[in-house]
Amino acid sequence: MEFIDPALHQYAEAHTSAEPEQLQALNRDTHAHVLKPRMLSGHLQGRFLALLSQLKQPRYILEIGTYTGYSALCLAEGLQPQGELHTLDNNEELAPRIRRYFAQSPYAAQLHLHIGNALDLIPALKQPFDLVFIDADKKNYDKYYDLIFDQLPSGALIIADNVLWSGKVIQPVKGKDVDTQALLDFNAKVQADPRVENVLLPVRDGLMLVRKK
Repeated sequence: MEFIDPALHQYAEAHTSAEPEQLQALNRDTHAHVLKPRMLSGHLQGRFLALLSQLKQPRYILEIGTYTGYSALCLAEGLQPQGELHTLDNNEELAPRIRRYFAQSPYAAQLHLHIGNALDLIPALKQPFDLVFIDADKKNYDKYYDLIFDQLPSGALIIADNVLWSGKVIQPVKGKDVDTQALLDFNAKVQADPRVENVLLPVRDGLMLVRKK
């Protein structure tokens, strides 16, 4: 997942604003007690997400794929005072941990966790989301993009994670590697979409930034 030299990555983190104390605790807790801790955004990507949100100052944020709530807490840092963040995940086992950290956050009243299938949950959310973070099952990235796009206002920002997929996107697809093929299709779809402006950044496992025109 990490493409940059480890020493350079450490240098980048050392010259990036520190994680807030609560996020440091959540980072440690996730690595100690939750399966697949590499799914957590982490210090460098988390501060990048927080900065994008602070620059955007969204009223409504949608996150598809919560994991342990780290990225949601990062994105919440840019919310307007009356703003809302809605985050979707299908893992009920992680819900108590997520809610505990959300409750300890200064944004507690603004954070809304929805447990279930995102494809079913998204149509019920009618907010004009200013910022969307997609970090869930790769095979459905294309569907999530289509489901949310029409309700986004002009200027809305979509961020899709893992779009470089540990470098597999530039290698021949092996066998039935549906996730790599799904990401190849998603990246191509965004690149060909005349309704958006986009930049694919090689940050951690790849972030696709998409701005709706």
